[in-house]
Amino acid sequence: MTSPFEDGEASLKNTIAVWVRVMEQAIRDGIIEINPARLHGWQRLIKKAEDEEFEPRGLALRDWDVLDRLAEALVEASFGKYEGWGDIVRFAGGTGARIGEVSGVRAGDIDTDNWIWRVCRQTTPGPGGLIDKGTKGKRSRLAPIIPELRPNIAWRISRVGGRPDARLFTGPRGGRVTTAILRDATHWDDVVVALGYEYLRRHDLRHTALTWFADAGVPPHVLMRIAGHGQLTTTQRYLHPDLRSIERAGSQLTTYINATRGLPGPKVEVEQIRRLALAS
Repeated sequence: MTSPFEDGEASLKNTIAVWVRVMEQAIRDGIIEINPARLHGWQRLIKKAEDEEFEPRGLALRDWDVLDRLAEALVEASFGKYEGWGDIVRFAGGTGARIGEVSGVRAGDIDTDNWIWRVCRQTTPGPGGLIDKGTKGKRSRLAPIIPELRPNIAWRISRVGGRPDARLFTGPRGGRVTTAILRDATHWDDVVVALGYEYLRRHDLRHTALTWFADAGVPPHVLMRIAGHGQLTTTQRYLHPDLRSIERAGSQLTTYINATRGLPGPKVEVEQIRRLALAS
């Protein structure tokens, strides 16, 4: 099967080549000092887009067990086998948070009665405190904390002695964690290749959680609020349905159609369909 990206890649390559030559002449003429047309990494982006077309689940991990194995592998690969790296990965993959937001979680942000996390507050107390990079203070939001994450969160809150401004997730020396620090400290690139997820980035943990929310039936407008997006179209770019979700959608539509006609749910089973196909 021919990929629709092949023609696009060739056109882009030819366009960039012309642009590079024009800008090189501008440098020789002393108009500019640096060639802005010398772009790097666009072939990798084309390849990634092609992979996503044929494997839409590529940016989302399959299930919690896979996320757990990833977290354990990252801990194992890190210096001193610091368990906090795994906890950060699990929290991001279970809430749809960015790594910077996970690092900014404080004890006072967690409602342990309802297990709700208030995302995006000042990461340093007082006026002029730094705002979490993720939403830049524009869209504070709420995110649910699933049962798989609650024991660790409760333990971390108890560790900080009830101080509401205490950070719950830090590096091994108590410092703030960024996506680059997580990558380097856990040898992320090597680990994901070994696990068969060579294209997985830290931000794809957010893709994973939001996809799982959607697969679980969370309505898009609610998912948009959890993600902190300003538009539904932004949220949709994070959703990567798997084959089971598509099969479920067909069954749900059949049930709906039959309900509107006053009929019971679908009666024709897969084995019946196969027999009919063979008979024809």
